[in-house]
Amino acid sequence: MKNKFLLKFTVFFLLFFIIFLTQCNTVNSTSSTHLKLQNIPSQPRTISFANEKVPLDKYYVQERFDRELLVNTFWHSNTILVLKRSKKYFSIIEPILRKNGIPDDFKYLAVIESGLIHVKSPAGAEGLWQFMPQTAREYGLEVNGDVDERLHLIKSTQSAAAYLKDAYEVFGNWTLAAASYNAGKQRIQSAMNNQKAESYYDLFLSEETSRYIYRLFATKLIFESPETYGFAINDEQAYTFPDVKLVRISKSNINWVDFALSHNISYSDLRELNPWIKGHSTANRIQKEYEVQVLRN
Repeated sequence: MKNKFLLKFTVFFLLFFIIFLTQCNTVNSTSSTHLKLQNIPSQPRTISFANEKVPLDKYYVQERFDRELLVNTFWHSNTILVLKRSKKYFSIIEPILRKNGIPDDFKYLAVIESGLIHVKSPAGAEGLWQFMPQTAREYGLEVNGDVDERLHLIKSTQSAAAYLKDAYEVFGNWTLAAASYNAGKQRIQSAMNNQKAESYYDLFLSEETSRYIYRLFATKLIFESPETYGFAINDEQAYTFPDVKLVRISKSNINWVDFALSHNISYSDLRELNPWIKGHSTANRIQKEYEVQVLRN
């Protein structure tokens, strides 16, 4: 009996081992095939941001840029969504930047800040341009319990342009201005003073600020040539704004539900079109004039 048991156990073990090897070979073969088919885009030899050349000859610059390029190329769902949203928002952002003398490349800053949605960070930054409340107020945005203009696309873009213009006046360099949008002008200036450096690429900064700039470069590259990186979004797939008109209102004690219904739209429609409105009503004691988007009937 003992010998029969050992024989059965040995046969079972051999069969299990053979099946295991077969499965491993299949997995390895599949993985090998997948790796052969994986299209890894080559890193360009030269890139620039706001007409400022990126020194890819520095080994760590090249590696950091490559990291962000690969992450954003193969983070497919997020990149596809943002490409779709860009068709909706860039047509509004681009002329505002141009009017304020800000290089067009800075539209990608909104992409890496928020993914072009009105998100709120753990630190309290909010909107497409991710303003903190105090900074938003410093740049002319109303932020309180009734209204939060950080979520107003046009006004927040104008404020972001004003910040970037101020930062450029401080640093005389758009790359440093972009870095200061993440870390703050004072922190970048302090790092330059402490490290006796004049170029962003000679600064040793936190990983967050370092990755921030290279994400900006990678995003620009992917958006300028999406097909090269495996993305093809046509106009029919892109998101667009509905047909809207502006209505001005300056009275006190605005009831937004009644306002919406009086313009033949729902309160939900009103909030979707005007995310800066925070509640059902606004006291508006000083009778400030607001421009509200409503659907054109």
